[in-house]
Amino acid sequence: MTSALSHIRVLDLSRVLAGPWCTQNLADLGADVIKVERPGAGDDTRAWGPPWIVGPDGAPAADSTYYAAANRGKRSIAIDIARPEGQALVRALATASDVLIENFKVGDLARYGLDYASLAPANPGLVYCSITGYGQDGPDAHKPGYDFVFQAQGGLMSITGERDDRPGGGPQKVGIAIADVLTGMYASIAILAALNHRSVTGRGQYIDMALLDCIVALGGNQVTGYFASGKVPHRYGNAHASLVPYEVFETADGHVVIAVGNDTQWQRCCEELGRADLAADERYTTTTGRILGRDALTAEIAATLKTRTTADWIVALEARGVPCGPINDYAQVFEDPQVKHRGLRVDLPRGDGGTVATIASPLRLAGTPPRYDRAPPLLGEHTAEVLADLLGKSPEEIESLRDSGVVGVSPPRAGATSC
Repeated sequence: MTSALSHIRVLDLSRVLAGPWCTQNLADLGADVIKVERPGAGDDTRAWGPPWIVGPDGAPAADSTYYAAANRGKRSIAIDIARPEGQALVRALATASDVLIENFKVGDLARYGLDYASLAPANPGLVYCSITGYGQDGPDAHKPGYDFVFQAQGGLMSITGERDDRPGGGPQKVGIAIADVLTGMYASIAILAALNHRSVTGRGQYIDMALLDCIVALGGNQVTGYFASGKVPHRYGNAHASLVPYEVFETADGHVVIAVGNDTQWQRCCEELGRADLAADERYTTTTGRILGRDALTAEIAATLKTRTTADWIVALEARGVPCGPINDYAQVFEDPQVKHRGLRVDLPRGDGGTVATIASPLRLAGTPPRYDRAPPLLGEHTAEVLADLLGKSPEEIESLRDSGVVGVSPPRAGATSC
């Protein structure tokens, strides 16, 4: 079956998470993604272990699971872009590609003649996406930055964490690198939009993606409220600023999340809680009333929920259409019947004979579903293949490039050092 992006080639000069997350999305949708890496080292995240991918002998392999999480579906080619010969190879690959994505510091690739202005004349249809911390311009454009910095600077940590007046109160980061992941998702959208525009005009374009921009945009509903009221949003812990009850409650044997989104659900919730008094209380019949009476109301609900187990409450509340659920760890997530039914774990064979488990794409296209035909590649696993197929290099030319250190090829020749 033809995939949605099977006609698209992506040259991926990015590393760590935001860029690779974007290109994995494109690879899942069928694009031919060529991941350009440093010979001998590769993407920084290959070394971010433990935990490590398990090799065919059951021992840890050379690559981390962090790397594996964002690099499925790609071909790896190891090129030293600091050398003129390596730069020439990347320019040739860019000419044969539809998309180039990179996350170097502002101005770095211009020194190598690999910036958009240098590549576009030879390939006017090229969609070129740069990902940086602060964007290509402005007073902070030169600064480096990691996800944690942007969760703080972009406002997310000011609304994440327990309330300051409660034990454990204070700012918290999200448990995943959400600024990176979000930027990768936004970059995927921007690239697809630019490709659609190219299909009409024949022209590519430059895309400037910034982690700061994306994490600020994530706060849209909170920020819009601030713009309207002048009231700075604050932390609510597990509660919701605009809905009550909408938080974690203790039960007889654990915890349950209850998320009441409207007045009808509130009445049903009260029925299952056996709290007709709360249902009839005019202070709480509307969303606004429940917000204003948050503290007193949640105390009443909390006392009732402690009388039964989590499983009992979930069965009862779900039967009445009240959104609720347990708090699962990831071991429990992948034992969940719905998660199993949706096939959210995907096991892929690696080139070294091992197997790596990855998470399925949530992009469920009926006509052109995501494909999972390549495990996260070994470093330089496809160097010879790409150089031969796309650039017409002979075995002798590839051997010469390898011997001079311009490229790394995996697996290495017998007796040679690994790339």
